[in-house]
Amino acid sequence: MALAESSVDPLRQEKAQEYGRLSRRLSLIELAIVGVLLLSILFGGASIELGKFLTVSQPWAAAVYLVILAVGCGVVTAPLNYYQGFVLPHRYGLLTQKFRSWLGDKAKAAGLSMLMASAAVAVIYWLMERLPGMWWLLAGIFLLLLSLLLTWLMPTLFLSLFFKVEPLEDVGLKQRLVSLAERAKTQIRGVFTIDLSSKGTTANAMLAGWGKTRRIILGDTLIEQYSPEELEVVLAHELAHHVNRDIPKLIAVQAAILLLGFYLADLTLKFSLVPLSLQGIDDVAALPLLLLVLGGFGLIMTPLTNAYNRHVELRADGVALWLTDNPEAFVRVMTKLTDQNLTEAQPSRWVELLFYDHPPYTKRVSLAYNYQKEAH
Repeated sequence: MALAESSVDPLRQEKAQEYGRLSRRLSLIELAIVGVLLLSILFGGASIELGKFLTVSQPWAAAVYLVILAVGCGVVTAPLNYYQGFVLPHRYGLLTQKFRSWLGDKAKAAGLSMLMASAAVAVIYWLMERLPGMWWLLAGIFLLLLSLLLTWLMPTLFLSLFFKVEPLEDVGLKQRLVSLAERAKTQIRGVFTIDLSSKGTTANAMLAGWGKTRRIILGDTLIEQYSPEELEVVLAHELAHHVNRDIPKLIAVQAAILLLGFYLADLTLKFSLVPLSLQGIDDVAALPLLLLVLGGFGLIMTPLTNAYNRHVELRADGVALWLTDNPEAFVRVMTKLTDQNLTEAQPSRWVELLFYDHPPYTKRVSLAYNYQKEAH
């Protein structure tokens, strides 16, 4: 039986294109502002002066300097962040959260980020000071281990700081999803809901954590608006990453990028000692340079990592179709999610290459049509 034709809402697509275009421009403007600030501080002499002012010893001086940089950049970009993170999503109906609640979430996120980033910088500068010949290797390994720890803690600690996470009450739906996980040979520690509707209108689901913290988490906006077979498709995609062993592969890619980025940072720091009048690679005045090199390298690698992620996600779609054998529900899910989350169904090729880490709607739906033809 042929799949019924399905298409996204043209009016929603018009809004999605406007929203996507504005969001990308604002992100690029913010990136440019932060880059110019760091370059100005580094080459304008302010970094050397601030380094002299910070009389505490390493690695605490680096941690304090990072906090000063983060606060300074945050103040400068605050109007832009407010418009991009609050005004724009409200205008397009994606955010319903009140300003006070939104600001509280931003403060919590900033505090957590500041704590973790300053601790990471302290460890990195400690390694620079104690092991200057191999600091870059150990720093890359350390950040990789830290990211794994945060992934493990995310479903049990971090999510609960921003949302209410509760066990799924629908016993029938829970058993259906647990059975799907068993068919995918993936162990989970429970099925939970997250109150996304308390802050917005978008829908999402995840298979979060690993080991004893791995659990299915469904947004209440999904449960309320999607049928059980559609929810099964959503979860099947997440389970597919475990079937395909994508997590170890993504960790390996992340590790390679981290190590190469820190290696380039090591070369740049050593090359810049004389031109920037630095006392050594662990000179706190070089922190803006370290951030610029790591950030710039990450930016250059983004199109490549996005391309790999799109490949991984499309393969996961294929496994999801195999697990559920329900291409009709798959197409309905993709159509509804694209409309609900205000995602561009068919972005330009350049936008896809530079900004998309998931395949666009048209390619995902085409996969379902091809599956239907091959299966029947």
